[in-house]
Amino acid sequence: MKQVIVVDELLRLPRGKLAAQVAHASVAALLHAPMDAWRDWLTAGMPKVVLRAEGESALLDLESRARSAGLPAALIRDAGRTVLAEGTATCIGIGPAPTDAIDALTGELRLVG
Repeated sequence: MKQVIVVDELLRLPRGKLAAQVAHASVAALLHAPMDAWRDWLTAGMPKVVLRAEGESALLDLESRARSAGLPAALIRDAGRTVLAEGTATCIGIGPAPTDAIDALTGELRLVG
């Protein structure tokens, strides 16, 4: 079990903003997961990985593919109060779900560095 958060690297978010958006995605995706996934993920130590993609279209594609695969997913759009325009897609949380199911969608993406 794990969770993945994929960030739009093209936005070049400040570190604090990036951290907040990743937290939003993690919690929002968890809220879409079934209770047995919550339990298994919590028992496993809440493993999560933050990856990068380029552009909103990549995030939308991941959202579509995750939902088609039956995985919990949450696309995060900014409220527009600080550095981004309202509605800007910043990241997507996927899971918690079985690692192999998530890796089938995100296995080729690189870590945020």
